[in-house]
Amino acid sequence: MNLQSTTTLNNGVKMPRVGLGVYKMEEGSDVKEAVLSAIDIGYRSIDTASFYKNEEGVGQAIKETSVPREELFVTTKVWNDEQGYEETLAAFDRSMEKLGLEYLDLYLIHWPVPGKYKDTWKALEKLYKDGKVKAIGVSNFLEHHLEDLLEDAVIKPVVDQVELHPRLAEPALRDFCTQRDIKVEAWSPLARGKYFDDEVLQNLAEKYGKTPAQIILRWDVQHGIITIPKSTKSHRQKENADIFDFELTSEEMKQIDELNTGERNGPHPDEFDYNT
Repeated sequence: MNLQSTTTLNNGVKMPRVGLGVYKMEEGSDVKEAVLSAIDIGYRSIDTASFYKNEEGVGQAIKETSVPREELFVTTKVWNDEQGYEETLAAFDRSMEKLGLEYLDLYLIHWPVPGKYKDTWKALEKLYKDGKVKAIGVSNFLEHHLEDLLEDAVIKPVVDQVELHPRLAEPALRDFCTQRDIKVEAWSPLARGKYFDDEVLQNLAEKYGKTPAQIILRWDVQHGIITIPKSTKSHRQKENADIFDFELTSEEMKQIDELNTGERNGPHPDEFDYNT
């Protein structure tokens, strides 16, 4: 395995197992240079969202890189105040104009806005059927949201992107998705470094000559979790990519699994203020 290793989604599309997240990267040269640096290192998956307000910079990097478009995997998301059937179709057009792309690899519903996400999903299904998007999925959906969506969905989501790290390992949600052939993708996989001083992670980092961040990302990969660590710094992007030359034992994987407390750093999808 390496940085360009892929996993096959339920519609046959191949998605890189490790990508670059660009949340909170500033629009313009900051995000553009970060994406160009990541692509140069070997990243092929870039994850943005209309809410991040940096789609233009991401698009500029894609335009400037010498790597062919078909070798890149680009994700963006429809924000909460853009949801609904017609609204989502319009939001998609806005995102594509900013990105400057002719097609998108993956389009996600950013959050499960009550009373709206089913209509939003119908719009994603249309975009998929029209060939504008290679794959469609969701973000921040819990089991009950997925069950509700699947009742009426014609096309099954390929991915559920959720907050996921050793303190919020989501074993039940992961099992639910595995049974339905929906891949789980981790946002904030490193929890902003909050748990790097954990004794288990420190001991494993020392054993393998790695950092706690690399131990967590390797844990993701071995669990089959797609992961998108964010960094604007080239040396950190390289570090996050350097996780393919060692393997955690099943006992070590279990030790990390046991760090799970259910502690979130982001909002709970059922408690999110969807009116803001």
